[in-house]
Amino acid sequence: MRKQQRVKYKAVIFDLDGTLLNTIQDLADSVNIVLRRFGFPEHDVESYKYFVGDGIEELACRALPENHRDEAALSRSIAAIREEYSKRWANNTCPYEGIPELLDALTARNIKTAILSNKPDESTKATVSKLLPKWHFQFIVGASSAVPKKPNPKAALEIARSLDISPDELIYVGDTATDMATAVAAGMYPVGALWGFRTAEELTQSGAKKLIKEPGDLLELL
Repeated sequence: MRKQQRVKYKAVIFDLDGTLLNTIQDLADSVNIVLRRFGFPEHDVESYKYFVGDGIEELACRALPENHRDEAALSRSIAAIREEYSKRWANNTCPYEGIPELLDALTARNIKTAILSNKPDESTKATVSKLLPKWHFQFIVGASSAVPKKPNPKAALEIARSLDISPDELIYVGDTATDMATAVAAGMYPVGALWGFRTAEELTQSGAKKLIKEPGDLLELL
């Protein structure tokens, strides 16, 4: 029986928060400052690992008390969180251990890379520019009025089209169910990053075909 030919992957799309960068402390600090200001209970950092991943609107909604999630309260909180995060987003945020070496290896192998985040587009680009300046990403895409948030696959598929690469020749690396759902919907190969914010169980149940414990493990697929 002929052995099935292995797919040759030509590009990798990365999530940002929880995948390339550990952003959780700065996010937690920013939201907790706002909660404290408004007289609401704060949350520990571990809780924020489950609040983030689906955009700032969902982050604010999940952090606020259930009886204070009306439109006015959400709008006020989102604006305040944006303001606070803009002051401290680089205080503690940094690449995960092994990420620089992985990006170096992908560059050496001429593997194209892109970033797709639910963080606001301007913030996504500023963060990458400051904290990952050494590496060239073909596309850096964050949330905007023109880009539907993940798990909608539109942006991922647009990246594939712009790279002129078939979706099934793309690896998508992320750390949440939202990321795995995006990859599945786009027809890409979903890889779950276990160093990020969520559990192996969540990633597997959401469609991950491979789980990696360290960034360098991704190279086994290439």
